[in-house]
Amino acid sequence: RQRRMCIRDSIGTFHYINLSTLIVEKQLYKKWNKEFDVPEFDEDMVCDELESVMQQGGVILEFHSCSFFPERWFQLIVLLRATNTQLYDRQTARGYKENKITENIQCEIMEVTSEAVYESYKPEIIMELQSNTVEDMEKNIDAVVERLQGFSAESMTN
Repeated sequence: RQRRMCIRDSIGTFHYINLSTLIVEKQLYKKWNKEFDVPEFDEDMVCDELESVMQQGGVILEFHSCSFFPERWFQLIVLLRATNTQLYDRQTARGYKENKITENIQCEIMEVTSEAVYESYKPEIIMELQSNTVEDMEKNIDAVVERLQGFSAESMTN
């Protein structure tokens, strides 16, 4: 909690959105994938839902996919990477089905998300960080905070 307060003091107040949660809560999908036990989100529905809040700026948006978002929405993209072992352990702990874990690890091996990020956004706004250990995560927080200190919620408007 104390670290969170220091971060907030360093970078100001931002609005955090976990898009996976929002998609389920607001039913921003037309079909549920039973094989992977996930919603197959509708890109237009997601963008329509986010448009006004993203235009206001000051948003930290967490999600695993990016190529369908308008580039104008973002001044910073943080791409977190982890080893396959870490991904497997984390997703197992979250209760993911084995086929979903396998697909996610295959995507990491094939660098699907990384490729999408670099194809969708300018390299100067991308921070690619390793996120395998608690120490990595702490360093990542410090690196992101340092980068965000140049921004304020007001300057993050699009």
